[in-house]
Order: sequence, then C-alpha cells, then structure tokens
Amino acid sequence: MTAISLVFRALAALWLGVAGPAAAEPLSALARPDLAASALDDLPGGGVALRLDLSQPVPYRVFTLEAPPRLVVDFREVDWRGISTAALTGSDRVRAARAGTIRPGWSRLVLDLAAPMALSSAEMPRDPVSGRARLTVQLGPADRARAALAGPPAQTALWGLPAPEPLPPPPRRNDGSRPLRVVIDPGHGGIDPGAERAGISEASLMLSFGKELAEALARAGFDPVLTRAEDVFVPLETRIDIARAARADLFLSLHADALADGYASGATVYTLSDTATDTASAQLAERHDRDALLAGVDLSDKDDVIAGVLMDLARTDTQHRSERLAEAIVAGLGAHVGQLYKTPHMSAAFSVLKAPDIPSVLIEMGFLSSRNDRENLTSPDWRARAAAGIVEALRAWAETDAAEAALLRR
Repeated sequence: MTAISLVFRALAALWLGVAGPAAAEPLSALARPDLAASALDDLPGGGVALRLDLSQPVPYRVFTLEAPPRLVVDFREVDWRGISTAALTGSDRVRAARAGTIRPGWSRLVLDLAAPMALSSAEMPRDPVSGRARLTVQLGPADRARAALAGPPAQTALWGLPAPEPLPPPPRRNDGSRPLRVVIDPGHGGIDPGAERAGISEASLMLSFGKELAEALARAGFDPVLTRAEDVFVPLETRIDIARAARADLFLSLHADALADGYASGATVYTLSDTATDTASAQLAERHDRDALLAGVDLSDKDDVIAGVLMDLARTDTQHRSERLAEAIVAGLGAHVGQLYKTPHMSAAFSVLKAPDIPSVLIEMGFLSSRNDRENLTSPDWRARAAAGIVEALRAWAETDAAEAALLRR
C-alpha cells in the first residue's frame, strides 16, 4: 500500500470517527434551513415577524420592495434544495413564500406581502454552543414616507461590485495599416519653466518646437498628439496618461537643459534605464522629475511587486523598440542638423519614459547653457531641419517596426 493510500485511509477513518452519524449527510459549506424550528408570526399593529433557523450563520442582507410589496432576504449562501417554504406562509399578511439560488454564491428568500410593510429590525445571532444561527426579521406597517425607502441596498464588495466599465480592446501594435500616432510631450510648462538662460525658457521653447514638429509629422502622414498645447503645468503621470488615452504608438518627450557648471552642446536622445549612462545623466533625470515634486507626487517606489513584475515583462518587448527608435532619431538629427552631443544616445531613469507599453524616448534638443545651442534652438531654420530629421527617423523606424509586427502575428 502506498504512502498516499495510507494518508487517505487515515483521513477517512478520522472523518468517520469524528463525524459519527452526521457522516451520512452530504458534505457542504452551505447553510441549511430548519423550517420545523422556524415560524412566521403576526405582530400587534399589522406587522409580522420571521424566524428562520439555520445550520450556521451566513452573510445576509434584508430589504423590501414595492409593486407588489415583498420582503427579500439574500444569503451567502443557504441551500434551499428540497425545502418547502410553506411553513413561512402561516399568516394572512403573507400571501406566498419562495426561495432558491439567484446567482453563483447567493440564494434568496422572498415573502409576498398582503400590504406594504417597512423593515423594523433584522439580526442573526449565533448560538455559541451549537453553532447554529437564527435570522429574526420584524416588519411593521409602512406609511407613505417609509414605503418610499423600499428598494435594494447599494452595491457592496460582499454582494458584488458594479458591472465593470466597458473598456476598448488593448491597442494592437501598428503593422503599417494605419498612420502612426505620435504623442509629442513638450517638457515642463506653467509653474515649471524648466531651464532658463538669456531670457529663454525651456518650457516655452519646447512648446514652440513641439507644435512645429506636430505640423511636420501631420504633413508626412503621421497622427501627432500634443500633451500640452499652451503654457500649462502637466504632471509627469498625466503626460503618460494622455499618451495611453490617445492609444499612442510612440512617445517623444522634448527638452533643452542647461548646465550649471561645465560645457556641453548638441542634441542627445535618452531611453529608460535604471542605471544612468553617467552621473550627469542621473542628475539630469532628477532635475526633469522636479515637476513631480511640484505636483505633490512621489514617483519613487510607486509600484508594488506584482505591478513591477508585469511592467518589466511588458518592457521586454517595448525596450528594444525604444532603443531602435533612439538610434533612428540620432541618425536623423545627425543627417539634418549635424552637431550632436559627444554621446548622442544615453540612458537614465526618467519617470516620463516609464510607460511599459509605449516605445518612449526623451530628446534633449540642446543645452540652453551653450550659446551655440541657444542660437540653433531659437532659429526657425534650424528647428525646421531638426523636425525634418525626426520625421525621417520615425518613417524609417515605423517601416522596420511594422515589418517586425507582421512577423510576430504569423
């Protein structure tokens, strides 16, 4: 005899010995009503009292309904199979009684009342010795005001949450059959002007370039969406929400930083990484996240363990697409404006790039602390060439990404 068989035999013997005569009853976690010990009594003044004995206490709710008048008791859960409710109609004030299952995990007892009544009290005390329970419900005559209170109670987590809001299906990866939707995010804005040099603010400059880039993308057949179209403050998490609500295929965050010390110039394209390319990149990410502090939101340690794991899984697909996007933009800008930062593709933990399902990059168009970059960034001709470089990059990236999407769906 195997060890598993011995375990089952021991468990069976233990159950039979403890259960005794009750072992003949079918095992069930449901409460059973005992109508022989239950009753329905008339109360003085036109009311009724229901006493229902149960094998164990269960969650319940009680309410009345009108047209026609009824008492309703929902249980989680009483097994009414084979039980006649005739014993609960021993009063002229109750015309009929019926009971049964109404949904998985819930059963219902309904008493049809001869006249409208109002709920006076309901309780289900448990006998500490036997473990049994008795539901006691008292109803009294209902005047017009009390009758108006009839109706089912509000939804609760125990009874069941409201029906979920219908959501659109998750966006499918673009296979080239529709225009690429590009969300353009001009950094900072409103109470957060970003970097400032020589009377120029990063927020204002990137808003202008963002609008110009959106126009160039629209002319090229893309579908651009701006996270802000005026000088307003948009929190970091809201920028990502906008992209997700727009069902974005890409997310481009536009910035133009300034160095307090040292010298740097040229455009840089950033992708997300927990480990920054260098110390300067880490400090840059912290500065860009200052609008989270202005919004009163702490984005550090925001994800719980499960959500973090799920997002990491999503990023296994998105991250390499973001890396390819960054390389394409570096090539496009290099071909159209020439001068880039000495390390044009870098990485850092920018919160605005943390959407796990949308390929995202942050483009530092230049440094306001560099006189040469300021002249470029304020030049309409330079910005037009930069926009053309990004458009060319997105066109090349989209073609490659659509071809890969077609292979994945076969």
